[in-house]
Amino acid sequence: MGTVTVGRENTTPIELFYEDHGDGPAVVLLHGWPLDSRSWEPQVHPLLAAGYRVITYDRRGFGRSSRPTEGYDFDTLAADLNVLLTELDLRDATLIGFSLGTGEQARYVGKYGTDRLQRLVFIESLAPSFAKSEDNPNGVDSAGVDDVQQAILDDRFAWWTGLLANFLNLDDYLGQRVSEETVRAAWDAGADASPYATWACPRTWLDDFVGDIKRIDVPTLILHGTADRILSVDGQGRRLHAALPDAQYVEIEGGPHVMCVTHAAEVNRELLAFLNK
Repeated sequence: MGTVTVGRENTTPIELFYEDHGDGPAVVLLHGWPLDSRSWEPQVHPLLAAGYRVITYDRRGFGRSSRPTEGYDFDTLAADLNVLLTELDLRDATLIGFSLGTGEQARYVGKYGTDRLQRLVFIESLAPSFAKSEDNPNGVDSAGVDDVQQAILDDRFAWWTGLLANFLNLDDYLGQRVSEETVRAAWDAGADASPYATWACPRTWLDDFVGDIKRIDVPTLILHGTADRILSVDGQGRRLHAALPDAQYVEIEGGPHVMCVTHAAEVNRELLAFLNK
């Protein structure tokens, strides 16, 4: 366990908490919102057992990192990631992003290139864009973001309960692919996040990554669940594959948004096959 300092807010440093375990090629895991790095638990042990060095970190405002009231935009979040990769002097690393984490990795490549990278993995991707358009009618618009942010302000805990149900498709998978205990742990992580950070991050959903992903020049895997109720497979996974036709693309049948939990075996199989090439 360690921390890296990525800035200051008034009199206090902004520090990112990270864990760095194992030997071998480095794999860096970028978590989703409003969760933290502990959400990668179903992937960490298989990656370590396969001989990888596994690095997880908490985004600013989440988990055990600092909780500032600034910096919740992808330029800053990508800069935070750059500090971590630079401080650890990682080379030939694989970035694995999930949901909001895919925005960080796309913007990182757009700003800093791929000199430190060997591979990329996008799981339930925001890229190429999540904003509603003719090409993406399932996306979100500014009014939709406003509604989410207001719901967070009105009753963040009730809002999170409803969102988590659709993250995991609990009406289909509770007691089958996900336990009540796992749901409770995920709920606790989201509830423990900074209220400000939770409220601020949805504005990033309107960002565009078309220019960023044009700089991708390393082997890339795209994983998307066919039952994702948050980032639709038509609007996100298939559009990203169309933008990156040389990438390996795999749809996980029945996978919801947080399929790294409900469909961990399927996700891990595809991850390890890609990493071991």
